[in-house]
Order: sequence, then structure tokens, then C-alpha cells
Amino acid sequence: MVHINRVYTRAGDTGTTALGGGQRVPKDSARIEAYGVVDELNSCIGLAVALGLDASMQPRFFVTQQVLFNLGSDLCFIEEDKQRLQLPGIEQHHVDDLESWIDEWEPEVGPLKSFILPGGDPSAAQLHVARTVCRRAERLVIGLSREEAVGALVIPYLNRLSDFLFVAARYQSKLSGRGDILWDSRGY
Repeated sequence: MVHINRVYTRAGDTGTTALGGGQRVPKDSARIEAYGVVDELNSCIGLAVALGLDASMQPRFFVTQQVLFNLGSDLCFIEEDKQRLQLPGIEQHHVDDLESWIDEWEPEVGPLKSFILPGGDPSAAQLHVARTVCRRAERLVIGLSREEAVGALVIPYLNRLSDFLFVAARYQSKLSGRGDILWDSRGY
């Protein structure tokens, strides 16, 4: 359990922040940017739930939000620190869970016949926003991984999560009665 006595510390007033292991880094460093966007993604998912996500879908999103905190922890610590500390991270079962959820909902929404425009009901639209934020987080983590080591399953998890968010948006649209909004390739 995390205990925070005070939200502000003034330590970041100079443009740096501390990683989990105590190292000071610029607030715009690749690692901070990566886990900052993961935090943004978690907020996007929370908004999708708050906007009226179907109750049958909510338990999976509660789990997803918890796992995203694990992912943030995974990115907040450099690999050397993770080796000596007992920290939550991304494990294979997290990726497997996403795949099984996709496999369960995909037959319900049917095969794609066209590209889908983000929209539908508010929760489905917000899941599409979350999907695009997830893709941005994935790109940032890939960039970070070229500079520093990251957890082996962070990128696969984010890749699978964006697929899950796409299928979930379609499933929410179906459950809400709105259905997919298809792209008309004939142009306007």
C-alpha cells in the first residue's frame, strides 16, 4: 500500500522528478513521458466507465486499470532497481487475459466490414480515445526501449490493450444499441 503524506513536495520546481529508485531525471525525459501517457490512458478508461460503460464490462476495466498501475510502476523503476526490489509489473497472464477477453467479445461484434469511425455512445467513443492514447503510450515505450531497458512484457501488453480497447468499443456500441459507425470510403 502506498502512503502519501503530502501531495506537493516542491522537489519538482526545477523541472526534474524522481524515479521510483530515487534517481532525478528531467520531467520531459522519455521514461517520464512514457509512464505519464500510461497515467493519461488510465484516466481515459476511468472516464469511459464513468460515462456509462455497460455494467457487464466494468469488472474487466477495473482489472485493466489496476494492471495499468503495475505498468506505470514497471516504467517508473529502472531495470537494475526492479531486480533488487519486489515490485508489481506486467506478467504473461496480464497479456493472456486481454487475449481471452478479445476472443470472448470479438464473435459478439462480428467481423469488420469497413473501418470504424470513433463514436457510438459516449462510453464507446471514450474507449476509442483510450485506444489512441494507448497507441501513443506504446510508441513512447518503444522509443524509450531504444534508449533504456524496459520490462519485457510492457510493449506486448500495450499492443494487446489497444486491440482490446477497439473490440471493447465495438462491444459497448453493440450493447448500447448504437452499433458500429462505418467509414464510407466513397468520400464526401
